[in-house]
Amino acid sequence: MKKVKYYYSSKNHRFEPIRVPVWKKLLRLFGLMSAVVVTAAIIVALAFQYIQSPNEKRMNKQLSQLQEKYDRLSQDIMESRERMTALEDRDNQVYRVIFEAKPLSKEIRTGRINPDDLTLAKKLSPFSNDALMASLDKNMHSLKRRMDFQEKSYDTLQKFIEKKQEMLASIPSIQPVSNKQLERIASGFGYRIDPIYKIGKFHAGLDFTAPTGTPIYATGDGVVESADYHESGFGNHIWIRHGFGYRTHYCHMVKMKAQPGQTVKRGMVIGWVGSTGKSTGPHCHYEVEKSGEKIDPIHFFYNDLKPEDFDRMVQMAQAGNQAFD
Repeated sequence: MKKVKYYYSSKNHRFEPIRVPVWKKLLRLFGLMSAVVVTAAIIVALAFQYIQSPNEKRMNKQLSQLQEKYDRLSQDIMESRERMTALEDRDNQVYRVIFEAKPLSKEIRTGRINPDDLTLAKKLSPFSNDALMASLDKNMHSLKRRMDFQEKSYDTLQKFIEKKQEMLASIPSIQPVSNKQLERIASGFGYRIDPIYKIGKFHAGLDFTAPTGTPIYATGDGVVESADYHESGFGNHIWIRHGFGYRTHYCHMVKMKAQPGQTVKRGMVIGWVGSTGKSTGPHCHYEVEKSGEKIDPIHFFYNDLKPEDFDRMVQMAQAGNQAFD
C-alpha cells in the first residue's frame, strides 16, 4: 500500500494529503533517468579502460607474441649481419690479398644501403603490423643482397684459386736433373770463363754435370715451344713455355724425347744429358726466363731443397769457375 504523506493546513485547520503536481513527478523521473544514464556511462567507460574484452585479450596476446617473434628475428638478423660483415672483411683482407684481387667497398657490397639505418628494432617500439613487416622486409632485403654479392665474390675467388693452382703448377720449381747430393752444380748464373775462348762471358743459366743418358725433367707444367738442334751452340735443346711469362731452356741433350707442341707436366722426362753443340763435357745447361728476361734458376728450386741445402747450392753456384759451354 502506497504511503501517503500529509501536511497541516492552517487555512482549513486540519491535516491534508500532499499532492505532487504531475510536472514535478516528470521532472523527478527525468532527473533519476539522467543520473542512471550518467552513472551507466561512467561505469562503461571505466570498464572499457581497465577491463579487456575476450576479443581484446586475444588480440593483445597475439600482438605480444608477434612482438616477441619480431624481436628474436631482429636479433637473428643483426647477428647474421655481423657474421656477414666478418666474412666480407675476411674476403677483402685475406682471400683477395692472397690472390692479388682488388678489395670490394661496403657501398658495392650493400648496394649503397647503410646497414646502420636498418636497426629499427632499437628505434621503433611498439610497432604497428605495417612497421614490423616493413622493417623485416628492409632488413632481409639488405642481408640477401649482401649474401648474393658475397656468393658471387666467392665464385670469383674460386676462379682465382684455380688460376693460382695452375700458376703454381706451371712455375719452374725443381732441378732439371736428379741432384739429391748437390754434387752436380758445375757453373752458376753470371759472368764465367768461356771454356773455348777463355774470356769472361755472361753465363745465362746453370750447368748440371751428369753422366750421358741421365734423364732431364721438365721443371714445371707447360707446352714444348721448340725442340731442335743447334750445332755451334746449344746442341739438342728444348724450350718449354709455362705461361704467366715463364720459359725454360734445356740444352746439350744426347737425345730429345719431347716434341714441339707437346703438353708436359712437372717431373716428366723430356730428354737425356749429353754433350752436343758447344760443350766440353756431358751436362745440362738450364735457363729460366720471366717475361723475356734471364733469371738465376737457383731461385726456383724451392720444391727440391731444404733451407740449408739451398744455402749450400747458392755458394756452389756463385763460385767463379769455368762454364761447360
